Amino acid sequence: MSAHDCGSCSINAELARMGVSLDKVDRVIALAGNPNTGKSTLFNALTGLKQHTGNWPGKTVTRAEGAFAFDHVRYKLVDLPGTYSLLSASHDEEIARDFLLFGHPDTTIVVVDATAIERNLNLVLQVLEITSRVVIAVNLMDEAKRKNIEVDVRSLSRDLGVPAVGITARTGNGIHALLEAVAGVSSGSVHTEPLRIKGTPEFQRAISELGPLIESLAPGVPNARWIAIRLLDGDAEVEQALSSGRLVELVASQQETAQRSSAKISLQGTQ
Repeated sequence: MSAHDCGSCSINAELARMGVSLDKVDRVIALAGNPNTGKSTLFNALTGLKQHTGNWPGKTVTRAEGAFAFDHVRYKLVDLPGTYSLLSASHDEEIARDFLLFGHPDTTIVVVDATAIERNLNLVLQVLEITSRVVIAVNLMDEAKRKNIEVDVRSLSRDLGVPAVGITARTGNGIHALLEAVAGVSSGSVHTEPLRIKGTPEFQRAISELGPLIESLAPGVPNARWIAIRLLDGDAEVEQALSSGRLVELVASQQETAQRSSAKISLQGTQ
């Protein structure tokens, strides 16, 4: 059964709140990456004419989503705003962060530039802190070859703990292998062990103590560990969201939407 066949699940409700329709879709894929990594080129290559644009709910930031099928599975691809970080200093970063935290996509493809992988790793590591269902698309492999840059994709995959696939989105080279990796991760047949910050024993102890406190303050919050890390890093935005109750309101809104959706489905089932 598809992860999105149940119309009453909280994930479906939250995705609907974010404006993502799941009609005739089996799995939802998020597409993330720094600007100028070829993310839009990959989006177009995967979705072709089956795409549309609009604005994210309540924001003037443009959204794009499309559809594609692979191996008899229907995918919705949501193109997140290009961003260098998920630290919520802008609307773009806030949208990308909230979608990964609350939308629970079946897989997140993070596009990186093969000619500047180190510069892209900041975002990759932040995404890996939020979700383990990640595939790295190492794009512009043709440019890397032209510049005599050798990219060891297998070592990158081993070090990050998630599949990494070399592609050239402009020509379509490597796209089939990328889709195979996405299918494996989204179905759960490919196990991932994402690289995450271990830090010092003091850091680990602080995380283990903060996690339960955050969950008690905001019951049902996704990924309390990530929020704990942001607090330890002095993230004023996250601290304000927690102290003001905004995070609690966001979680409550998510749960209320899910309950309304569940009640609607139950009512329809009795008719």
